[in-house]
Amino acid sequence: MTAAPATVGEPLGPSRRRWAALAGRHPVRTASLLLSLPLLVLAVTLSRRNWHPVLDLAMTEFRVRDVGGGHTPLIGLPGRIGQFPDQGSHPGPLSFYVLAPVYRLFGSSAWALLVGAIVVNVAALATALWILHRRGGRRAVWVGAAVLAVLVRGYGTEVVEQPWNPYLPVLVWVVVLLAVWSVLLGDHAMLLVVAAGGSLCAQTHIPYLPLTAGMIVLVLVALVWQWRTDPSARSAIRRHGIRSLLVGAVLWSPVLVDQLVRTPGNVRMLVDHFTSPSSGEPVVGLGEGVRLVLRHLDLVRLVRLAVEGDEYFVRAGFRLDGPVVVGAGVFLVWLLAVALAVRRRHRAVLALHLVVAWSLLLAVISLSRVFGKVWYYLTLWCWATTALLVVAVVATCAIELAARWPQQRPRRLVPAVALALIGGVSLGAFVLDSARAQVPEEHLSDTLALLVGPTATAVEDGLGAASGVDGRYTVTYADAANFGSQAYGLVSELERRGFDVGMPETWRVPVTAHRVIREQDATAQLRLATGAYIDEVAALPGAERAVLVDPRSPEELARQEQLRVFVVDALEQAGLDDLIGLLDENLFGVQLDPRVPPGVQAMVDEMIRIGLPTAVFVLPPETGA
Repeated sequence: MTAAPATVGEPLGPSRRRWAALAGRHPVRTASLLLSLPLLVLAVTLSRRNWHPVLDLAMTEFRVRDVGGGHTPLIGLPGRIGQFPDQGSHPGPLSFYVLAPVYRLFGSSAWALLVGAIVVNVAALATALWILHRRGGRRAVWVGAAVLAVLVRGYGTEVVEQPWNPYLPVLVWVVVLLAVWSVLLGDHAMLLVVAAGGSLCAQTHIPYLPLTAGMIVLVLVALVWQWRTDPSARSAIRRHGIRSLLVGAVLWSPVLVDQLVRTPGNVRMLVDHFTSPSSGEPVVGLGEGVRLVLRHLDLVRLVRLAVEGDEYFVRAGFRLDGPVVVGAGVFLVWLLAVALAVRRRHRAVLALHLVVAWSLLLAVISLSRVFGKVWYYLTLWCWATTALLVVAVVATCAIELAARWPQQRPRRLVPAVALALIGGVSLGAFVLDSARAQVPEEHLSDTLALLVGPTATAVEDGLGAASGVDGRYTVTYADAANFGSQAYGLVSELERRGFDVGMPETWRVPVTAHRVIREQDATAQLRLATGAYIDEVAALPGAERAVLVDPRSPEELARQEQLRVFVVDALEQAGLDDLIGLLDENLFGVQLDPRVPPGVQAMVDEMIRIGLPTAVFVLPPETGA
């Protein structure tokens, strides 16, 4: 017989209050409904927005739309892997498979794509609470609910609403960490959660692949130890282990199929890229990896950002170049808590500390291998470790206080009341945030919304080289600001309307191979142009303009001109005259240039968000750049 899994603390006594009785009878259900409330508000709010996905989210919708058909995806979203146009992709398609049922249930609309992401996060929150109930009953559920409320508001509506591959796994990763903790405590049924949740994370975004592998190593070590020291656990380990292996094999089978049928397969491309990065950029190194982890432990900065508003994890991630003193102090406090937990021999808390320790080690190793710029989205998973560390420290202190002063129950209630207040305020604030949420890349979506209808009408009416709905159309772009983001959205929206539309061979990876339409097979070319490129495209032989919009108000236009003067002056002073010409040709390239000071980058970003005049032209299919 398997030993009963350890729990944290004793269950609460009965209460006569109605809300406490409800919470006591159905704690997981009640807490899940409370945490789901802001996400329901978020879904309703987004339903009122006229959203049109661009860039990565348009690419995501391509693949979700393909699930179940002859072009069901076998690999993940394209990433900064290899060299364009032969770039590699994130490991697997599991996120597309998970999103597809909800996407179709809600009409295969753009909004349905957001609902799919919201449902994934609701499921992750409910699963986390279920695991906590297995570990510590209703008390653990309500502590966990408060912590999850803080986590969700820290990530913000932008993260929990988007099926973007760096965002989608963040709450699922919390579930994986809790499941690993449960396995360490002898709950072998949680092996299935580790396999399924870890697969979703690892396939969706490449940083989770080594993290998941590292967690599996910890689980295997724990299972070997339990097998040797507790013969009664062997039957459960064998049974649940085999089930988990089978589930893992099924979930990773598309990745294997891709590797077998394609040359080179995506696995091969990933191995080649990360063993010798084609970008030539050096890794940040072990020292910077340690510093990055310590900056994620800077609780003083996090509290300050939380007081200022939501999305404090995202805002903190944008600037990971500050001091590490506070983070180092938090780390030392955690080490003291570990020492206390060892002395008290509290099995559940010790196991939680072990998960935290292993997560920190994996974080240092993983972040030290990042090459190039450390983008904020590459480290979003670190905040889950920060949260677990805080919980482990607080739990250790509570156990120590209870052991030293067992009769001081009123004092022991103070942390519980404080946690309830923090969780309640976070949840209430997140409801308000959800009621005023914006769709992803709203400035690009709004402009695209003005382009799609007139473009479809022009094609239907046979403008220029177009021949109506029976033709085949290839989309190209000449974009001065957003490297063609809206062009991918134009393909998706026209496809949604039933047009046979795609892009040239060069864009075969982002747009998917079966959406490639070669020049000789196209009826006409639809070229999206922005800014200074509009006049250039208009002058091409056979060009017919389908639509022209300018998203800027007079005030925004004046602000953009003012910013341009500031940026030109700053670039001249910094000796970056070579970038001035790009202000009319590639604003995003200027923003990304590592030589540009952060303040100037912020001004360029504002220029991009204000937008540029945007047009779509119908051209003969053979028209080049």
